[in-house]
Amino acid sequence: MKNYTTLSEAINDLTKKGYTFNFNIKQDCIECPENNLQLQPDEFEIDKVYRFQEMSDVDNESILYAISSTQNNVKGLLVNAYSIYADTASAKLIAKLNQK
Repeated sequence: MKNYTTLSEAINDLTKKGYTFNFNIKQDCIECPENNLQLQPDEFEIDKVYRFQEMSDVDNESILYAISSTQNNVKGLLVNAYSIYADTASAKLIAKLNQK
């Protein structure tokens, strides 16, 4: 797994590697608004997970997921504040996001 210094560096590099879609967390799925697609936890894989913390603000932590779905032929990125989804996402989705 490649180490990135910043979130923007990781996003730029992973986009070049084909992770071109943007995902958002919903209650029981992740969605890709660009192609109106909703993926249930069993419909996608988390290929890589990267965590970032800004040195100037230790409370500002981000997590980046590189996600793919072979059955839907999409690869994309999900950026979120670390653990922010814990109150809004289903247990099944949280378990999937925490597996790596």
